Amino acid sequence: MRRRAFLGLALLGLGACTTAPRRRAVGASSPIPDGLDGPYRLDSGDKLRVTVFEQTALSGTFSVDQAGYIAYPLVGNVTARGLTTQELAGALTRGLKRGYLNNPDVTVEVDTYRPFFIMGEVRNPGQYSYVNTMTVETAIAIAGGFTSRANEGGIAVSRRLNGKLYTGTLPPSALVRPGDVLRVAQRLF
Repeated sequence: MRRRAFLGLALLGLGACTTAPRRRAVGASSPIPDGLDGPYRLDSGDKLRVTVFEQTALSGTFSVDQAGYIAYPLVGNVTARGLTTQELAGALTRGLKRGYLNNPDVTVEVDTYRPFFIMGEVRNPGQYSYVNTMTVETAIAIAGGFTSRANEGGIAVSRRLNGKLYTGTLPPSALVRPGDVLRVAQRLF
């Protein structure tokens, strides 16, 4: 009887320990909040197709560099990181209006999205090209599927948005974003 009481108290104490709030280290990432699936934001690694109506010399493909800029003729380095394609088109339009063109008509489209990464218990971990409307399930399939040791539950994801790192878990039907880092953990048993 005494042994059962001790075991019960030990289990209660263990439960209390697991529900205690965790402290995050300084600089640690935040959990992924709902609603991060807003408009696509540009970042390093994206390749953009810029078109200026009737100005073929100003139209072409430009890459967002590591610092988050594109080097654009006549205008120079233009910030692209964190902007939508429409916001970048507006910035380029304003730059071209400053003494170069009277009424430029600029459009920006993503030519190639930055890659996503998958690591852990998948057959072929690594860097892969992003495909529109990709889910966690299709990302795992692209990486060759789970290994026999994979924990197929929630898949951990790290996502950077506007310079802030978010982490959390995603179900198989959740959308992957360009630049996401997916981690498939190993089963404990």
